[in-house]
Amino acid sequence: MAQAIKTGRDFSSPIPNSESHGAHKPKKNLDACRSWRGQIATYWGQSGNDDAGSEGSLADLCNSNNYGIVMIAFLSAFGRGQTPVLNLAGHCDPASGTCATYASDIAACQSLGIKVLLSLGGGAGGYGFDSADEARQLAQYIWDNYLGGSNDNSPLGAAQLDGIDLDIESGGPSYYPDLGGRLKEIAQNNNYKQLYMSAAPQCPYPDASLGPATGTFLDASLADFVFVQFYNNPDCDFRAGVSGMVSSWTQWTNNIPGTPQVFLGLPASAAAAGGGYIDSSTLIEGGGVLEQIKMIGNYGGVMLWAPTTDRTYASNIIASV
Repeated sequence: MAQAIKTGRDFSSPIPNSESHGAHKPKKNLDACRSWRGQIATYWGQSGNDDAGSEGSLADLCNSNNYGIVMIAFLSAFGRGQTPVLNLAGHCDPASGTCATYASDIAACQSLGIKVLLSLGGGAGGYGFDSADEARQLAQYIWDNYLGGSNDNSPLGAAQLDGIDLDIESGGPSYYPDLGGRLKEIAQNNNYKQLYMSAAPQCPYPDASLGPATGTFLDASLADFVFVQFYNNPDCDFRAGVSGMVSSWTQWTNNIPGTPQVFLGLPASAAAAGGGYIDSSTLIEGGGVLEQIKMIGNYGGVMLWAPTTDRTYASNIIASV
């Protein structure tokens, strides 16, 4: 997802990670903004083993009480005739069945009210669709193996996740609305719990893979959450200044179809991305970028990439999110 870590990462172990749609969305009332509490979302799965030098276990992440949404990253290969592949770096090996042990961690997270989603894509995976039918087939696979299906050999065991996230950075933008639409249809037909979908576009608008250009996933009004990556792009991340970030945020929130919650996507440390890091004290200072964007559009909170690079960042900002 980010340059050096979330985008452009080494796939051999951890995976690295205009048009106008809709009417102008007015600023929020300032008093309402002050009373609104967003949440923090993050990605887990790409930083090694469950030891002190890594991101730790999924259960530990959830028990920190910092996060409201956790994406398991990544389903890194799918489509174009491939068997879908779950890559959780050094945490476990899905081919040997060891990732199934995380079912209990996932259930523990969900018992705390945390939404746990499966993230598709990443910065160095191999994925994409050549047809709508191929996308719909993947929807069935995801249902059978990660949501409400009953495959005894599911990579994550008996876990029933809360939905999917799209971190699509290559392979073209086509047929993701077919994937999301079919998955939602399957869930409704099976009376599944509420199914959530999210997308993680990069901040240059519109995103080449996710839109919301015509025919893309974000154009289809399927997303509940949008995690806009405000890093690795100097024209719209913190290197463009607070005004540049706020301008980009406004463009995104004014033009995404539907009413998804929009999150400010940030690296948790300077090491987590190739550029665009904002230290936590600067982020939450009065008159800063966080205070300003909370008054604009459907603010949902902050998304952090690579919590292992700074385990205190989320706790430093949570009271202000």
